[in-house]
Amino acid sequence: MLAARALKGSAALHLTKAPVPEPGPLDVLVKVASAGLAPGMMRLLEMGAFKHLPTTLGHEAAGTVAAVGAEVTGATGVAVGDRVRLHPNLTCRSCVYCRTDREMMCAQQAMVGHAAFGDVAMPLYDAYHDGGLAEYVRVPSWLIDPLPGNVSFDVGAKVHDLANAVRALKCADLPLGSTLVVTAATGTMGTATVKLAPHFGVARLVLVGRNAERLAAVRPLAGEVPVDTVALEELPDDWAESAGLTRRIREIVPEGVHGVLDFVPQGPVMAQATAAMATGGTLVHMGANPAPLPIPARIWMAKCWRFVGTRACTRSDAQEVLSLLARGVLDAEELITHRFPLAEAERAVAAMQSRSEPIWMAVINP
Repeated sequence: MLAARALKGSAALHLTKAPVPEPGPLDVLVKVASAGLAPGMMRLLEMGAFKHLPTTLGHEAAGTVAAVGAEVTGATGVAVGDRVRLHPNLTCRSCVYCRTDREMMCAQQAMVGHAAFGDVAMPLYDAYHDGGLAEYVRVPSWLIDPLPGNVSFDVGAKVHDLANAVRALKCADLPLGSTLVVTAATGTMGTATVKLAPHFGVARLVLVGRNAERLAAVRPLAGEVPVDTVALEELPDDWAESAGLTRRIREIVPEGVHGVLDFVPQGPVMAQATAAMATGGTLVHMGANPAPLPIPARIWMAKCWRFVGTRACTRSDAQEVLSLLARGVLDAEELITHRFPLAEAERAVAAMQSRSEPIWMAVINP
């Protein structure tokens, strides 16, 4: 089969031929119809976060069950021909985190076709590190979710990112009628959050991004929720040093915002958006920003602010997204802005990295 692989000693993606995986007794073999592209995938590869090389990349996939292992019984609800998506989180399934809907905190947490960060033994990652940017992918039967008939394979492949947005919104614990800032609003996580915000009681959105035109294109995703936008390119040249972003948000919402969902990977946006929060506000960060938060503890004590870090979703978040999609109350099809054949995976990755054109969500179709 054709597969997009990472090879030892290389930070590039390589299209190669690989054997079709053989399902083990408790495995499911999925013929991939759509696989998601993650913006940070190549950066993690360069950082050395992929523990097994060579490996097939891609932690987001949906398709049709091609084969099941000998011990996969009808009780699992998985059968050949079923439309499914894979849940990529590989965890121990028995620790306190796994048993309390916090599986991303498991010491063994890794993802199919993606990175691993722990320094403990990871037997499931050892066995299932090959991902979905291929014609077939082999996964444990317990990580298969049925894909509703009204949901396309492309959207099914991106349920994980939608579920990440659900987790971030849950972490914010916003009051009904809240005002929320979403940073990096024109990217994958930003657009997913904007689309889901009305389902979490958000009554007003302030979207922060670099480019005014791209922000304007995101605005309709919020439906009937009022939206204000802040384009960094339109702020004074010294905004990064003079707290220009904070002032602009405060001009829009003088009383302060209830929360900030921050997906920016670097720079002062996180700190300046946080400084615009009202008393009792919450910052949720999912951008891996290495910069410190330069706000004195006495200020966030007096303001009763909460700071929450979260790095992934859980199975319940994904199932919540699937339920919204199945009931027709969430339509995520418009979020898929780019589709590439597997043979053009290298071009797809280059497009994601360059950001020369607006990409909300991108998928590969083998």
